[in-house]
Amino acid sequence: MLDRSYIGHTFPTQSVPVEAGQLKFFAQAVGEDDPIYRDEEAARAAGYRALPAPPTFVFSLNLTGTDLAEKYVPMGVDLARLLHAEQQFEYFATICAGDVITLESKVADIYDKKDGALEFAIEETTATNQNGELVAKSTQTLVMRNA
Repeated sequence: MLDRSYIGHTFPTQSVPVEAGQLKFFAQAVGEDDPIYRDEEAARAAGYRALPAPPTFVFSLNLTGTDLAEKYVPMGVDLARLLHAEQQFEYFATICAGDVITLESKVADIYDKKDGALEFAIEETTATNQNGELVAKSTQTLVMRNA
């Protein structure tokens, strides 16, 4: 059973450096074949200061150095029954190789459906760069099956 007292709980802030190799690997993994995501010259020719992060990359930053058990088990999550149900992104500025992204996450809501058979946790994350500029917001919905 998810502990609803965790609504509003903030997780430890983390700062993550963005490396060109990570961006190239992520682009390949998601099938992004635009050269701006793999070739510095193509990225600069397109107006970027360095390799830009492909869409959804910010989600992978949130997993860097994160121990899911340490993060979610205290609020009652059984990792064996946890599903990632939904992810939404809002972008404000481009993340590029060389940036250091600071992530701040909180539990925005916890609720259930089907008489408690499914419990939902909504986690909101803001991402700012080394200049304090908001670059992205993301919202993920986690579902724990209780039946």
